[in-house]
Amino acid sequence: MSDHAITLYRLQACPFCERVVRRLREYGLDYDSRFVEPLHSRRNVVKRESGVRTVPVIVDERTGITIAESANIVEYLDGTYGPGGEYEQEARGTPADLTAGGGA
Repeated sequence: MSDHAITLYRLQACPFCERVVRRLREYGLDYDSRFVEPLHSRRNVVKRESGVRTVPVIVDERTGITIAESANIVEYLDGTYGPGGEYEQEARGTPADLTAGGGA
């Protein structure tokens, strides 16, 4: 089991996966990358986790959410870890008094 709350299932050089990686990094979120089989028919681990064989997929243990499709994932990350999100302070790793007062 990983120490990270978020697991990202992805392919190398996948622009949709890279979009998710950029957003995870933007919010300072630690995550585990799991590279999957290039052959769609062999992506059984992704199918077991999400019910689909497409990537990217994230599993967020903190919220219990599993979500596919880069646009859906980015929207989820924005709403959960972005400004005003429930886990904003955890994502940025900054004390709540700094974020509430305009930051350092």
